[in-house]
Amino acid sequence: MAKTSPGEFIRQVRAEGSKVVWPTRQETVTTAIFVGIMMLILSVFFLGIDSLFGAVVRWLLTLA
Repeated sequence: MAKTSPGEFIRQVRAEGSKVVWPTRQETVTTAIFVGIMMLILSVFFLGIDSLFGAVVRWLLTLA
């Protein structure tokens, strides 16, 4: 495989960077809000599951 010169590498990086379609401000805000809501939902879900398993383990330990 032939080595690429640093100048050619920079040109290739710029060419690839110009192909990137950057999200709009509105898309970024919408996605950030969606991620925040999903984090809240999942954190409450896993808190519930963890509390349930903790209660089951505590109950099982009282049987011993």
